[in-house]
Order: sequence, then structure tokens, then C-alpha cells
Amino acid sequence: MDVPCRTPSGTAPAPRLTVIPLPDGAGLRVGGEVGLATLAQWEGALSRAAREARPVYRLELSALTFVDVAGTDALAAAAQSLEEGRRIVLQQPPVSLRRLLDLFWPGIPTIDVPSS
Repeated sequence: MDVPCRTPSGTAPAPRLTVIPLPDGAGLRVGGEVGLATLAQWEGALSRAAREARPVYRLELSALTFVDVAGTDALAAAAQSLEEGRRIVLQQPPVSLRRLLDLFWPGIPTIDVPSS
């Protein structure tokens, strides 16, 4: 039996990603979603983090609601490109990001996720 497929009226809003420098300049506050539509913006933010001369670069992620595998891969690649002695500290990352890092990129020494 064929069941007609109905599409919702209107379209869903496009995913958004906000990237704001932290007040002390030691990192970024990131909110929204990291997915196909926002991946380039996320990669740009991570590229900025990798270019910084600071030994510790903070990403405050409490307002980040979703990160897909490609976004997590971009984070892992950026962290692995850091010079020795440098690291990225993830503050309040979404649980899904922690799980993806643990599953596919365990033990990257340049990513620090402090316990809350």
C-alpha cells in the first residue's frame, strides 16, 4: 500500500553558528550547530585557534547544541596541528562532541576537556 508523503509547509530555518571572541581574547565562545551548512565557518574558527601563539586556547561551547562527525574531525585535525606545548581547552562541550572524540579520536593530547 502506498502512503502519500507530505512535506511540511515552509522550510526549516538554516542551521546557524555564532563565533564570538572571549572577552579576555584567549579563545572563542561558539553557539549553535556544526554541520554541513556551518562547517566552513567552524573550520575558520579552528584555523584561527591553530594560528594563535597562546599555549592554551579556550573554546567555550555551552551554547553549542550539535556537532557532526565532520565538525569533530575538523576539531581533531586542528588540535593535532598545534605545535608542541599548545592545547585547545573545550569548556562545557555538548555530550555528543565528547562521545565522538572518545570514540573516533581518543587521547589527543592537545585537546583538554576539564571535568565540570
